[in-house]
Amino acid sequence: MKKAYSRISRGIALLIVVIFLWGSVGCSNPEGTDEAFRVGIVPAQNKGNMQKAMDKLEKVLSDHLGRAVEITVYADYQGVVEAMKYKKLEMAYFGPLTYVQVQEKTGARAIVTQLIDGKPYYHSYIIVPKDSPYRSIDDLVKHSRDIRFAFGDINSTSGSLIPGIELKKRGVFTDRENHRFKGVTYTGSHDITALAIQNKKYDAGAIDSAIYNQLVEDGKVDGDKIRVIWKSEKLFQYPWAVSEIVDDETVKKLQKAFLSVKDPEILGVFGASGFTTAKDSDYESIRQAAREAGRLE
Repeated sequence: MKKAYSRISRGIALLIVVIFLWGSVGCSNPEGTDEAFRVGIVPAQNKGNMQKAMDKLEKVLSDHLGRAVEITVYADYQGVVEAMKYKKLEMAYFGPLTYVQVQEKTGARAIVTQLIDGKPYYHSYIIVPKDSPYRSIDDLVKHSRDIRFAFGDINSTSGSLIPGIELKKRGVFTDRENHRFKGVTYTGSHDITALAIQNKKYDAGAIDSAIYNQLVEDGKVDGDKIRVIWKSEKLFQYPWAVSEIVDDETVKKLQKAFLSVKDPEILGVFGASGFTTAKDSDYESIRQAAREAGRLE
């Protein structure tokens, strides 16, 4: 009787295993999972109807991947970094600095970037009110004690890292607490920086060139009230990067999806003219700058 009971128990257990395996393989979608492909986006700028554009982008990516896609726009750069670090995302749109920080920690890899006027580059600008007496970065250095300076998000490449390094080389800035300015603030976004300079809340500020130009083109800031007094070397545009667990076949599908995007509403929220492929080595100069500034662990 005990032997018969044991055989029945083993049979039931085997049947449960078979049913589980059949369900996990036979009932899955073409990509082998019923879970959505999760994408996070840094708040590069507050432009256009972001939600409507992201709904459209979700559909484009979903059609190419053959599975559901969920895109989340985060409140700040660090939120996206943490989400990727703790495996809550399969893909993210990063600033160059946040990308190299995440890549260092997780092995994420850049696969796509945006084009601005057909080119994958942008610059860091330092801007001042149009009637400012300061005509160059040399003037800022000379009169630093009188100047209230505005950076963007502390994790922004063009709004913090690159101008911060330049000002450090010139001996007037080390960090938020150690500097020779009248005051230093971090506005949190390029949009806020531009408006703050236009309205003379600060005397000078750092901003992404592509976003600044787009804000002027859209009439969100008045270009006649702002002047650019410094421009950095070329910076490679913001990357879309996948986590280390995303396979090469999925990467190819994602790249094909982005390269197919022509919808002006999707492109418009990024101020882009299109997308192109990217690779990790495109961000080596940013990686070196981040190390120089002590921003890589």
